[in-house]
Amino acid sequence: MTTVHDFTVSDPTGTAVPLADYAGQVLLIVNVASKCGLTPQYEGLEALHRRYHDRGVTVLGVPSNQFMEQEPGTDAEIQEFCRTTYDVTFPVLAKIDVNGPDAVPLFRYLRAQAPGDFGPAYGSFYDAISGIRPDAGADDVKWNFTKFLVDREGNVLRRYEPPVLPEQIAPDLDELVETVAG
Repeated sequence: MTTVHDFTVSDPTGTAVPLADYAGQVLLIVNVASKCGLTPQYEGLEALHRRYHDRGVTVLGVPSNQFMEQEPGTDAEIQEFCRTTYDVTFPVLAKIDVNGPDAVPLFRYLRAQAPGDFGPAYGSFYDAISGIRPDAGADDVKWNFTKFLVDREGNVLRRYEPPVLPEQIAPDLDELVETVAG
């Protein structure tokens, strides 16, 4: 059975990062962007990372420029932005495509495992994104800051759509870290 641990991504220098290196940890994999209205979520993601990292949780940021070119910088510029603007200490990987023919295998897998529930329940955000991306497929990542929760064995547990704030994910992380502790 395939899991997230079967995939390899790249760090900002182009060095391969096998996700098997994260076996035994809970992952929150997030496509990020530095020029998006949701960019302040970096602050909440960093807070989650600091709160839970010692209990086996890692946030992984994965920049993508596929949504109105809201991540135009080079990998080095993205790293600098994250460090200086939000004091990010969690890993921010190399910029990738999350949708379409050039989507990295990891995101094709994440999308297939957790197609999402992006719909009218998200109100005006849904209306705006639907107007911008009317051709988006059911499993596509709809916008920046889509988050995927992965358990310690590499199984995709859940997808959180962009408007879900990092702090709203904390109860799910609490449950996962308590399950191991108990």
